[in-house]
Amino acid sequence: VAKLCVCDLLVAQCDVNCCCDPDCSADDFSLFTTCSVPVVTGDSRLCSQKAAVYSLDVEANPPEMIFKLIDQVNPSIFCIHATNYKQALSFSSPEMPTSENFDRLLEQFGSAAFSAEPDSWNVNTDTPNASDANETHSYQYGVPIQTVDSFLRLPSPVVSSWCSDANPAGFLVNQATRCTRAVSVEKCGDIQALSMLFYINSSILAVSTKQLFVFQVNITVQSVAVQSLNRTRTLLNDSDVLRLPVILDELCLNTVLGVSYHITYTDAGEIIEAAASFVLGAINKAALSIQQSFEISFTQVDTKPVPRSGNPGYVVGLPVRAGFRLQGYPFPGGTLLANANNYSPLTILQSTSEQDCLAAQGARTPVLFGYNMISGCKLRITEAMKCQPLTQTLLDLLKGQSFPEYVASFGNSQAQDVLDWVPITHLHVSEQSDSERIYHIFQSSCQIPVSLEIEVKWTKYGSLVNPQARIVNVTATITTTTVKQLPSGRERTIPVTSSVVFTDISSPAEPGYKAWPTINAKLPFDFFFPFV
Repeated sequence: VAKLCVCDLLVAQCDVNCCCDPDCSADDFSLFTTCSVPVVTGDSRLCSQKAAVYSLDVEANPPEMIFKLIDQVNPSIFCIHATNYKQALSFSSPEMPTSENFDRLLEQFGSAAFSAEPDSWNVNTDTPNASDANETHSYQYGVPIQTVDSFLRLPSPVVSSWCSDANPAGFLVNQATRCTRAVSVEKCGDIQALSMLFYINSSILAVSTKQLFVFQVNITVQSVAVQSLNRTRTLLNDSDVLRLPVILDELCLNTVLGVSYHITYTDAGEIIEAAASFVLGAINKAALSIQQSFEISFTQVDTKPVPRSGNPGYVVGLPVRAGFRLQGYPFPGGTLLANANNYSPLTILQSTSEQDCLAAQGARTPVLFGYNMISGCKLRITEAMKCQPLTQTLLDLLKGQSFPEYVASFGNSQAQDVLDWVPITHLHVSEQSDSERIYHIFQSSCQIPVSLEIEVKWTKYGSLVNPQARIVNVTATITTTTVKQLPSGRERTIPVTSSVVFTDISSPAEPGYKAWPTINAKLPFDFFFPFV
């Protein structure tokens, strides 16, 4: 870096204020006012590097240039320790695709993952270590699922919409892809990707291993649905029968239109079951291509699949997930369990055509994220109604049999992640005036709940490019009113309502300013002492 000088533009001449220019003399430095380039460094991504520092000593007579060579440390936790990949130090022109080399380039770089490492990095696999030969590993997140001959394929589009069979399915990575497959009725029996056998003929290795002998999991056929040319589907009863493509009357039957894998694993990262569901269809002679869809999902053994309302943030129109507190929470070992029926959504009163509150008991509708909702009914009060039973009936009507205590902050919040659940704040408001309150004390009257208002405050969380909806506060407000004792033979009708309002409290990003990350932390009370 001592020989680098980016401000040296003139040949054999001194550049003004260029302190690193070797053509400048002491007389030239005496005329400088500042150093236009005070620090010269190499690659700023290096963890440690030399830096040439230039400055002017204006107190000297005449002013002179001061040069220092120092060691500069990169404060970033992501830095380059050593530049041992020499090819990266210079730019090499990439090979441009042509009609002659396109197939070769697509085979090399067309898959979801490829290696561009130099040959010097390759490890000699001809002489494996004795310890590696017996090495077994449980599957980790994202590791390709191994089969006897290769890996579990999940075809996907690469550089275009055409299907590439080189995409491996990653462990615990739920995926759904759709791509286009070139077909020909005359050769449909020869196209492997159109046959069920192509997707189930290779057994899955239970663990990621290099051993020759390891437990293998066969892929079983869970269900088979047949789709007609008008897109109606029929579920077959004999799903265990292998149906291969067959040509009949210029149609190719039993071609694979969709595959859905379901993998069951243990908490130790071992695969114990694998099942596949197929959608088969027919293609006519005029078809040159078909659309295929592929999906894979994972379930831990002895657990039930958990429906999500987003991943991670909520998706507009999906239910708001709710739950209540188990015994022991928030102490160590305590967890949250979702509401009845496992992960039941937050619900409100469902309006009925009769508009009768007593007939609407038990009718609930889920609260959908982002949708402001209102529902209600009418309550007919007679002189025979008792205050206490009527109050409890209306509370059960508004809140349901078991109103949740917590709401999931994210659409994929898990029950064991207690910090991902937001407690519901309960408020009680009375509509009666001071005179009515005095009357309620000294006269025969009843205070009953007539409305439940739920306010859900949410914010945009994460990157500005792809913000995720996160619930930060939920408030449930019960409003009560005073009903006086009715005279004999008189009736009164009172409206009862439930409502949900979603409020976006995100702070808008200021245009022209960089969005800095924030840390949601609580500082000590005297952190800014003696300043306010």
